[in-house]
Amino acid sequence: MLDKCAVLLSDALPQLITTESKQTGRVIREMNAQVPSLTKWFKYYASLLRVEERSVLPTMGKLHNFVDRMPLGVVVQITPFNHPLLIAVKKLAPALAAGNSVIIKPSELTPLTTLLLGKILREAGIPDGVLSVLPGYGATTGKALVEHPLVRKVDVTGGTEAGRAIGRIVGGNLAKYTAELGGKAPLIVFEKANIDMAINGIVFASFIASGQTCVASTRIIVQNSIMDELLQKLKAKIESITRRIGAPSNPESTMGPLISEKQLRNVERLVNGALDGGNAVSLIGAKRMVSQSPLDGFNFEKGYFYEPTLLTSSKERNSIVKTSIWREEAFGPVIVVAGFDTEEEAITLANDTEFGLGAGVWTLDLSQAFRVSEQIDAGITWVNTHHRNDPSSPWGGAKSASGVGSENGIEAYNAYTTSKSTIINYASPDECLAAEDWFADGSGNVRYG
Repeated sequence: MLDKCAVLLSDALPQLITTESKQTGRVIREMNAQVPSLTKWFKYYASLLRVEERSVLPTMGKLHNFVDRMPLGVVVQITPFNHPLLIAVKKLAPALAAGNSVIIKPSELTPLTTLLLGKILREAGIPDGVLSVLPGYGATTGKALVEHPLVRKVDVTGGTEAGRAIGRIVGGNLAKYTAELGGKAPLIVFEKANIDMAINGIVFASFIASGQTCVASTRIIVQNSIMDELLQKLKAKIESITRRIGAPSNPESTMGPLISEKQLRNVERLVNGALDGGNAVSLIGAKRMVSQSPLDGFNFEKGYFYEPTLLTSSKERNSIVKTSIWREEAFGPVIVVAGFDTEEEAITLANDTEFGLGAGVWTLDLSQAFRVSEQIDAGITWVNTHHRNDPSSPWGGAKSASGVGSENGIEAYNAYTTSKSTIINYASPDECLAAEDWFADGSGNVRYG
């Protein structure tokens, strides 16, 4: 059935790609690349079921002890606006593979493709009642779902404060909980990196989805010996990106708008606060886009477009680390840059956050890559790349502000199950009668445990 889900999902790609772009504002070039990859999750968990092995545990005596993985029952999944299809598929595939019934609540801002996905999975043979897509607001629909006493697991992707609030409710019901929450990913560039490769990595890590991703690398930590060269090249790259922003439906457009006015105001608040406080200066960007696109004439006032922005320290060394935007999740196309001299400084700056979801390291020194990556407090560390996401690779945070548990891999599948131990006594009746009558007369040896 999961294989059929992958086939039908593939057949529906044109509609899903177009709808995902329209409802999120993300440019069509991103959706053309991301959406076709989603079939991998159904294929992976279908394959996992074919090769899954169950444990047979050692025991004393004539006993056979085996362990099964059993579905939890009813599970609730709450997904965000930024990657509606991707995150829905990441959650649904292991939950359905494990045999659960799922109620998924998409973001009220982007429910359309999740509803389409529900229809596709029903066509694939998912029985009625096993999967329900229930749009609604988090404060009402979401709250009612996670509060229900029959729900045995909640899986949420969202902001840290929302995740903590949901966690308190789930804990009261003693249900299982997986939460992929906030991020403020550091990206360290060492002098031994290929600078041009690093530039490409930075802008992808920071501006894909207009910076509205939990692993967006918006804290760029650069060795001072290459700072001037990197800033010059990074600014030129951002200028090129800005010139080519246009209608999201244009395949040549590089970046779309923010999801809402609320999100735009948050980005403006953090950027303006850093600039007005005197600890940061903008090398490019730092304002809303309101004119017409030089690429295709698109009117930016039709959406919440914000220029790709590069901020760095304005006065004393690394004054930018004193700003709110160094610590708070902006969820927008804004890069802040700090410098370092030593490896130890770089690691300290990278770990200077309550978040611990993703991180990036750019260096051609393999020893340095291993040495630094193992010291960064993040659930995912990419070296000389960024934002790689595979169904077999765990995806989760290393600090509480970034959540609990992991998506992807066999860990996600197991998290949607509970273990059940079955112990079978295959001794003969005579053997049992001789050794297992605990309350027999006398003091002979009988089994205990």
